[in-house]
Amino acid sequence: MCLVASASLGGFEQQGQPSDTSLGGGYGKNKANVARFKIGICDWMVLKRQKIGVFTLARQLGADGVEVDMGPLGNRVTFDNRLTNELACNAFLEAARTNGVEICSIAMTAFYAVSFAERTNYMDLVCESIDTMKRLGVRVGFLPLGVASDLQKRPELRPEVVNRLRRVGRMAEEAGVIIGIETTMPARDEVAMLEEVGSPAVKIYFNLANALKFNRDPCKEIRILGKDLICQIHCSNEDGELLENDPAVDLVQFKAALDEIGWSGWLVIERSRDSRKPRDIQYNFGSNIKYLRSIFQPAISTLKSVGEELSVWRNSCYTLEQYCLD
Repeated sequence: MCLVASASLGGFEQQGQPSDTSLGGGYGKNKANVARFKIGICDWMVLKRQKIGVFTLARQLGADGVEVDMGPLGNRVTFDNRLTNELACNAFLEAARTNGVEICSIAMTAFYAVSFAERTNYMDLVCESIDTMKRLGVRVGFLPLGVASDLQKRPELRPEVVNRLRRVGRMAEEAGVIIGIETTMPARDEVAMLEEVGSPAVKIYFNLANALKFNRDPCKEIRILGKDLICQIHCSNEDGELLENDPAVDLVQFKAALDEIGWSGWLVIERSRDSRKPRDIQYNFGSNIKYLRSIFQPAISTLKSVGEELSVWRNSCYTLEQYCLD
């Protein structure tokens, strides 16, 4: 049993999620974009997995939040997780608060390589993740089915995946959290599987890159899923081009589709790195965050531009004043 699974999830609203209805649709269309969408980064993709400095970096990049990974598995029985005690979690929370950055979700990326359908201690791993979520006041956990449990390639695993997700769903319901799964299946198949799982605590963590990779229209996919089945979105493509330069990505139309279904929540940037500068974190993630802001947070983007212009103006006035005094 999870150590804190039976406790209520305190401080959830402070993590920037809607406190009414679903995680994805808590705000109406008449709300400001800043209230409807928040932009996050993945700590493992900016080379700061469970490092406290990720919050300073996120602030510098202009992100609203960070998706924190549980750590790798390798040959270990459990995750290489540093957030196993209150002291470490409190330090994380303080760093987030100091930088004005939220923790939007907890990721179990080890399941990209480790088979969720075949791992014997999968419940222990999910339980540890839920415990960490509770300590940090985070409501969404990211569970990718990954390569080893890809139901497109290994459909024979579907019954076991469904059974396991039912157990995970019951545990998540007791804890008051959401587990968002990522699959490579088309949206209609995902809807069918979620209906079979039958838990309101198991939703889809939509991956824009997967839809594009399999030549599916992301807008049609999210319309099929609807706002109540999507908990969060990895809003980036595979590496190669920045989002604004990627001909495969039309975020204006994507936002229009999200507006149509009334979805709101976290858009988390995972990849979309420029292949010419793949290691330049500031350039890649800073550029992609700025582009997402221009579409999903235009009011914030405008205010930031005005603030930068005012700062330049103040500095110019100060320089002129000093010149006159001299």
